[in-house]
Amino acid sequence: MNFPSRALKNQWPLAEDMSIQKIAVLGAGQMGNGITQVAACAGFDVTMLDIKQEYVDRGISSIEKSLAKLVSKERMTQQDADAARARISSGIDRSVCSDSDLVIEAVPEILALKIEIFQELDQLCKPDCILASNTSSISITEIAAATNRPDKVIGMHFMNPVPIMKLVEIINGKDTSEETNTAVIQASQQMGKTALSCNDSPGFVSNRILCPMLNEAILTFQEGVAQPEAIDGIMKLGMNHPIGPLALSDLIGLDTLLHIMNVLHEGMGDDKYAPAPLLIQMVEDGLLGRKSGKGFYEY
Repeated sequence: MNFPSRALKNQWPLAEDMSIQKIAVLGAGQMGNGITQVAACAGFDVTMLDIKQEYVDRGISSIEKSLAKLVSKERMTQQDADAARARISSGIDRSVCSDSDLVIEAVPEILALKIEIFQELDQLCKPDCILASNTSSISITEIAAATNRPDKVIGMHFMNPVPIMKLVEIINGKDTSEETNTAVIQASQQMGKTALSCNDSPGFVSNRILCPMLNEAILTFQEGVAQPEAIDGIMKLGMNHPIGPLALSDLIGLDTLLHIMNVLHEGMGDDKYAPAPLLIQMVEDGLLGRKSGKGFYEY
C-alpha cells in the first residue's frame, strides 16, 4: 500500500467558488445517519442512501429519535428539528447523486468496496462534485486513483458519535487540490465542526496515535499486568481520559480496531504496530465489543 507524502498546507486560500449546497451520504448506519443529521441541521439539502430500504428506514428512524432527544433537552426547537428533517431525502438509487456538490461515503472499511463505489460515483456525478470518504484508515490516494478526478477526492473522517464530537479529520490525498480542501473545510465548519487537515498516511493522525495505545492496553491485559477495570480506571483517573482504552476498544469494535492495526502494521512496515495476539483471538471468537454484546466487558 502506497501512502505518498507532500508538504502540508494548513491555511489554504479559496482560489475559486466551490460552494457546497447539496450533499449525498452513502451509508445509513451509525456514521452515515449521524453525518446526514448534522448536515441537514446546518442547512444543507441531504440525500441518505444505502443498499437496502430497510437500512435506510433504520437510519431515518435513528435521525428522528436523535432530533427528538435534542428537542426534549431544549438544545433545538421543534421548528428547527422539523426543518432539518424536511431537508433530508433518502433512497437506494445512487443515480440521485448526479446533482450533488459533495458525496460523503460512509460504508464499511473494505478497500474493494470503496474502490467500486468511487468508480461508480465518478461516472454518475457532475465533474465538479467532490467525492469524500469517511474512512478511518484506508489510503485516500489509493481511493482517488480509481477515479478520473483525484484532485476532487478527499477524506472526511468524522468522529463517533457524529452529532456530539466536534472534530472532522480532513485527509488530503497526493492529488487533492487546495480548492477541494478549502471547500470541504468550509462545509465542515458550517456543520459546526472543527476541521483539521493532514496528509495521507497510514491511520492518518487520529488512529495512528490512538490505536497503538488501545493495542498496548490489550497487551497489558494479555500479559496479566492488571484486570480491565484497573487498566481503564488508571487511564481515566490518572490521565483524565473520559473512557478507558479497553472500554473504548469495545465501543469502536474490536474487528475495526484489528483492521486499523493491520493497516498500520502493513503501511508502516514496523512490528511495533503488530496487533496484540489477544485482539486477533477475540475477533476470531466473535467477541467484538458492544456490537456483539461482549468484548472486554459484557453489554
